[in-house]
This record gives sequence, structure tokens and C-alpha cells, in this order.
Amino acid sequence: MGCAESEWERTMRVQEVMMRALSGELHWFRAAEILGIDVRTMRRWREKFEHNGCHALFDHRRQMPSPRRAPAEEVERVLRLYRERYRGFNVRHFHEIARRAHDVRLSYSWVKDALQLAGLVPTHRPRGRHRRRREPRACFGELLHIDGSPHAWFALAPEERPTLITVPDDATNRVLYAQFWEAESSRAVMTALGEVFRTYGLPMAVYSDRAGWAFYTPKAKGPVDKRRVTQVGRALARLGIEHIPAYSPQARGRSERLNRTFQDRLVNELRVAGIASIAPANVYLRDVFLPRHNETFSHAPRDPEPAWVTVGDVDLDQILCHEETRVVGQDNTVTADRLALQVAKQPGRRTCAGLEVIVRRHLDGRYSVWRGTPRWGVFDPRGRPVDAVPAVHGRPIRPRTSRLDRPHRAAAGPQRPQASI
Repeated sequence: MGCAESEWERTMRVQEVMMRALSGELHWFRAAEILGIDVRTMRRWREKFEHNGCHALFDHRRQMPSPRRAPAEEVERVLRLYRERYRGFNVRHFHEIARRAHDVRLSYSWVKDALQLAGLVPTHRPRGRHRRRREPRACFGELLHIDGSPHAWFALAPEERPTLITVPDDATNRVLYAQFWEAESSRAVMTALGEVFRTYGLPMAVYSDRAGWAFYTPKAKGPVDKRRVTQVGRALARLGIEHIPAYSPQARGRSERLNRTFQDRLVNELRVAGIASIAPANVYLRDVFLPRHNETFSHAPRDPEPAWVTVGDVDLDQILCHEETRVVGQDNTVTADRLALQVAKQPGRRTCAGLEVIVRRHLDGRYSVWRGTPRWGVFDPRGRPVDAVPAVHGRPIRPRTSRLDRPHRAAAGPQRPQASI
């Protein structure tokens, strides 16, 4: 028994060294030195390998090559392809691209064993403790996750660490939004939510971590303060969407796994595509990566009835924004972000000084001033007015004119027809 085990171990060791030499990790002279054989013996073993195919598919019971063996040229091509172009890709990702772009017909298990034997990819690490999986929601749109992942996404520019904002659906595992931003901010999150809401509708709930844009947490790692809401929390509450906080990385496991998948796949694809900045990366992400990702990983929900609620005539621009209360000064100006916003004279008021108004900074950088439902002005990012006509619910209000200001009209009555010539 011991002799058989030692022979098996020797065979596996020879196979591993030959696969490393075949992949280019070792020179054949170095492989002969490791195995303790001379160069002539290594040359014979190499010729035997090239004649009989992959040693991993050798049928030791019949002592003859397997009829399903892979050609040595194909083995070398796959290993060279991974080593020279796709190094760093996980096996599943590499196998998908190799089949799609390079016409590789070998199975996933074969490619995985070959790459591991060649030392190009590591073996799987042992799993952690047993955990119970939470069942996903039943309906599409019932629960959305939102998370930001700062990472060195650009292998060609490793000093850059942009943040990838993703919005996956819990029921289908489909990523509804993904885009790179400079940082994870309220503006980035509201932009992501606004695009999802306009495309699909309003979900029942949103699940996120306890970042500063999401919740106020008085004590670090403690419960959130439900009496105080952030700008994002206020917007979700106005839309009737439940905002659920996560209290551990395990609780938001689906978001964490999605981030790992993107870090494992997207980084390598951006490197191969030669992308090293945010703008082209967002184009590649939207047009190429995201459709393929959803095609591979998404699935149908358990309940075919969607849970989205239509937006209707709700103006999301007035909800997904930064909103604060201000008091109009004696010179009829309102201060916001160190800008003085000059309020125009309003119909029926001699002055607006001392009145409380709502100042909204919109996602495009503009400002608007509201007193209840009437809008008192719109301003550009520099604080200059761009709409001097006030409005109610977005409709302009025209000032009333007196009878003296109206053009003179003749009294209504029957008109005599002109005589024809």
C-alpha cells in the first residue's frame, strides 16, 4: 500500500512539474533538475507527453492514452493564453472568455485542473463556519441593495481608487445600476436611485450599510438614530420607501459578494481593454460588462408579479436633492453654500424678508427656492437667477394686471357686414 501511494505521489509531482514547464513558468532544464533526471530523459518525457496528450487524462488502469485526451498544442495554447493575456482572471471568468473569444472547447473542470497543476491559479481556500442562507425576496423590485466599493479598479492606474456604486435587485440578482464615482456621496447615491426609479419605478425597500449618507449613528457601530434622517433618508421617506440598515458585513452578504465578483472580473477586463479612467470605464461598464454580467448571474424571481410602483407625475428632481430651511434676509436674499440667492419680488408681497423658505440644491448643481408649493426662483451653480418667473408646482404664475393696464377693446355686439364692391 505504501509503495502504491509513493508511486502515485511521484506521478502527481512529475505531472505538476511538467505542466509548469509547459505553461512557461519553468524552463525545461530547470524542470529536469527539480525531478532529478538528466536532460535526455526530460526530452523523452516531453516527446511522450506531446505524443500521448495531457498526462492528467492518462488512463493508468489500461496503460494506454485516453481517447478523450486533449492535444498538446491545445494545452499549450490555453496555458499561454492565460499566462500572457488573462493572468489574474478567476477560472470561471477565463473559461467564459476563452470559449467566447478564442474558440476553446475544453470543459471548465479540465481548464481549472490544468491551470492549478501549472501553478497559474491557486486552489480554493477552506470554507468558514456554517451559516444559514437568507432566502431572497420573491418579487422583482421588492428589495434593492445599494453599496459603494472603493477599490483600485484600474490596473493600468493603480494609484486611482474610484468608488463603484451598484444597485442590485434581491429577488433576481440583477444589477440595475453600476457606475464609477470619485467618492461615495449623497449626490452619487441619489443619482443612482433616480436612474433606477425613472427606469423601473419605486421599490418597496432599500437595504444599505450605515454610511454617513444613509443614517445618523450617534455611537460608532451602534444603532442608527431613527428620529434624525439624512438627505437620502428624507427622500426615501417622502417616496414611501422603507430604508433598512445593515449591522454587519454578513447581513449584506449579497452586496459584499457582488463587490468581490466585480473586483475579480471587472478589474481584469478593464486592464485587457486598456481603460484607466472613469469616463471610458463607465461606458464599458454600461455597454459591455453589465449586460454580460446580468445574462450570466441573474435569474427569474419566485413570484412573476413585480413589486414596482409607478412614479406617476411625481417630480423626482424636487425630492432627490439636498434640501434645507432658510430665512430670507432683509435684502431679500437667501444664503446657501456661501452663495447669496437674490429672491425676486413676489406678487402680492411688498417684501419677503423674515419668511422661512426651502432651498434645494439639485443633482445638476442648480438651486431653487420654495415657499410651500410656489417656487420663488431657480439659480445656476454660481447663484445667478435663470428663472425670474415664480411658479406653483412647476407652472409659472403671471402677475395680475388692472383694468387700466389691459388693452382697450370695443364693446361686444353684432358687427355690420362690410358692403361688397
